Amino acid sequence: MRVRTFAAAAAALALLLTGCSSGDEPGDGPVRLRFQSLAWQKESVDANKELVAEWNAAHPDIQVDYVQGSWDSVHDQLLTSFEGGEAPDIIHDASDDLADFAYGGYLADLTGLLPERLKADIPARSWETTTFGGGVYGVPFLQEPRVIMANKRILESSGVRLPTPEKPWSWAEFRQITKELTGKMGEGKYAIAWPLKEPVSVSLNLGLSAGGQLFHREPDGKVTIRFTDQDGVVPGTIHDQVNTDHSASRSTLGSGGSDALPGFFGGKYAMVPLGFSYRQQITQQAPKGFEWIVLPAPAGEDGLAQGVSPQTLSIAEDSRYKKEASAFLDFFLQPANMVRLARGDWMLPTGTAALADPSLHTAKDGWATGAAVAEHLRSAPAQSVRGYPEWKDKVATPAYQEYYSGAIDAAELRKRLEEDGNLVLARYQRD
Repeated sequence: MRVRTFAAAAAALALLLTGCSSGDEPGDGPVRLRFQSLAWQKESVDANKELVAEWNAAHPDIQVDYVQGSWDSVHDQLLTSFEGGEAPDIIHDASDDLADFAYGGYLADLTGLLPERLKADIPARSWETTTFGGGVYGVPFLQEPRVIMANKRILESSGVRLPTPEKPWSWAEFRQITKELTGKMGEGKYAIAWPLKEPVSVSLNLGLSAGGQLFHREPDGKVTIRFTDQDGVVPGTIHDQVNTDHSASRSTLGSGGSDALPGFFGGKYAMVPLGFSYRQQITQQAPKGFEWIVLPAPAGEDGLAQGVSPQTLSIAEDSRYKKEASAFLDFFLQPANMVRLARGDWMLPTGTAALADPSLHTAKDGWATGAAVAEHLRSAPAQSVRGYPEWKDKVATPAYQEYYSGAIDAAELRKRLEEDGNLVLARYQRD
């Protein structure tokens, strides 16, 4: 009993000292807010810490404590902290992780808390990614399109037409070019490497360009999965590149993006589709003299449309200092600060004013290509679908992986996504 009593007292003291959502009483000193950041690259961490320090210097009565989190464990860590009443006041996450927290009542509705400046600066298409049941549960502030990193020398010497945001490749043209390019590169080399360790977001988000949606909200508000011909364009292209044309490397299908970079640098792959932020790794790791360019992803019937799940900042529902936390967000996401955060993470800001900054429109390192694609980014198809994480892990990931490897055909892929997928979603949508 004494051990339990001591443990309980220690936990209570720790909670008080960390200033969780139950910070010091007004009049006992400055309000203390905990800001859990998931920044991990040195430039990004530095930018975050610098902004927190600038806020603290200018606001002695509202002090923000920087807490380092991790993308690898954030969902489970947040769930545990929410249920234990120990959540940070200000929460860094991604929009596709917010739905269950929002519906579960763990996040504050920001509708009446955010300043009009911030609301107006971020486009409606970005706000859609954090809107659930009519409430707004996060501020989308950084976004990352998927682009094609290409070996400049290989593509230019091949004579293929290089795509631009104004004149991109179609998916059919992309497939034909990779087929022809592979034939010119020599034995054991491929025009394209698809790192598809996490195949679902790639398949769904790029699928928007071809008119794919997969998740359809019915008149009664429930969501069902329907795999249409448009949903099959992007997966079908990848499948055929791997299994029919042999223009895509089979060995990278189970790899992460970083795993494909050595082969890219070595000339084994002419192109690798990656998130925009991978440019930082390329600049740091590429061998001397390696020339690379950033190309837009192929376009379909909906042009360069692409699904995206922006990084977000939310406020815990249990926070006692929501107005103070909102004031910090207003400062943290001023246009100039948003540019600093974007450059630190090698991503793009959602804010219109920040995105117009000249430093994000330079040809060097492909910034201009990314900025041009940004206006075509939309809410990811599964953004507000309850049960999506389970569907992704148990149904979609293995189904797409088997399809891309050639183990199953398109009919079986459709069957699994629809039949097994709708059974999963039904458990989350019972009346």
